[in-house]
Amino acid sequence: MLLSKKQPSAAAAIKWIEKAKYQKHKESYFTFFLSNPQFRYAAFLFLFLSLWFLLQVCWFTPTRTAHLATQTTSKSSPGKCNGDVSVYVYDLPAEFNLGLLHDCSHLNVYTNMCPHVANNGLGQPLDNMDHGSGESNPWFATHQFIAEMIFHARVENHPCRTWDPARANLFYVPFYGGLHVSSKFREQNHTIRDALAVRLVDYLQEQPTWRKNNGKDHFIALGRTSWDFMRTDSGPDFGANSLLNLPSVKNMSVLTVERNPWKGSNQHGIPYPSYFHPSTKDQMMTWQRMVRRSSRPYLFSFIGAPRKGVGKAAIRDEMIKQCMESTQCKLLKCDNGNPKCYNPREILKVMRESQFCLQAPGDSFTRRSTFDAILSGCIPVLFSRHTAYTQYAWFLPEEASEYSVYMDEQGDESKRIEEVLMKIPKEDVERMRATVIDMIPRLTYAHPNASNSDLGFEDAVDIALEALARHARNIIQ
Repeated sequence: MLLSKKQPSAAAAIKWIEKAKYQKHKESYFTFFLSNPQFRYAAFLFLFLSLWFLLQVCWFTPTRTAHLATQTTSKSSPGKCNGDVSVYVYDLPAEFNLGLLHDCSHLNVYTNMCPHVANNGLGQPLDNMDHGSGESNPWFATHQFIAEMIFHARVENHPCRTWDPARANLFYVPFYGGLHVSSKFREQNHTIRDALAVRLVDYLQEQPTWRKNNGKDHFIALGRTSWDFMRTDSGPDFGANSLLNLPSVKNMSVLTVERNPWKGSNQHGIPYPSYFHPSTKDQMMTWQRMVRRSSRPYLFSFIGAPRKGVGKAAIRDEMIKQCMESTQCKLLKCDNGNPKCYNPREILKVMRESQFCLQAPGDSFTRRSTFDAILSGCIPVLFSRHTAYTQYAWFLPEEASEYSVYMDEQGDESKRIEEVLMKIPKEDVERMRATVIDMIPRLTYAHPNASNSDLGFEDAVDIALEALARHARNIIQ
């Protein structure tokens, strides 16, 4: 049987012999290298470096990816974003916003704005305010005409922001129009005064995102009243430009601290910024508890200065007169440079000690003081419907009597303020105050650096974005 077994061919035998030689040499090389200390060191070093490399690939890269994924998540629309809002923020040339801050000392013809544009527009921190213990300070000396900067900073860090314009249903144009216009109030040449607004419109009209809906899904936020942007050839010239009269801007939604009640169909009122900018829900709730517990020995109060002009002077003079004559009124008269009128702690102290706060029209219909009063849990008493009712529909209860008292400045009630307020039943006062305190979050601008997970309430920017998204859907359909 062995003789009959097929023998390997010569070629196969040669191949087998070569393989045996290779295997023999391989084993000898292997034995040699194992016994060589230099090789062992090199092999150890190679193994160490390989493991280190694998660690970088398999550990640190996923960590970075996870971090980016977290950023993407916060930049898209999960978390606090309800999915109805997806806002794209234009990266405008610097001349339209941040570039203006380089000359901050000349942004307002009346005051140096450098301290006020600090901290994303919040201004300088206030150290003498109540903010509880163990948390960051939410109080700032915020300028009343700086909402555009705060709004910009909040939207930049908002959970509903998207970096993909194809996914956006809102387009935010972060133009610091209020800061610019206040720097040109004394410019006599209208062409120069309007130049930046015209360049902004030219820039927007070149964008494909603008042309898609002709700007109907775009909006700007302005920290000054609409009157500062609606100069006409026939009207008085008090330093305004014509931004809001430009045809393209009329297609946009305009957020402003005071809208034109008659010619502002595309204008929507947003709150004046007060001094409180919480970063967490705990800070908000702590302040609301303090306001609820405030002792209010005064029936009403007035903070303000006399005004020139027949209409403005009449109502203010009447308020000051009635307050001075009443033992139930606290007056903080702001003439002759009274330093208390520039101290937020003093202002809020007067309001926290009052049940009602008189809100006379100022240089225009609206006042920042109205929002200071609400922040203090003080029921606002209004003398013009344009001070709040026709301005801030997105933010205030539909029924004005739920949170305010109205007396027509030309009517009889405004001549006997104390008597009218005394007749309001105590239970109605308590109910109105509870409503006012509940309104504080939606009228507050949260700190721009607030974490989405820690904020825990909807602030003025959240409310505005949701309303804008609904408005854009309605006008585009």
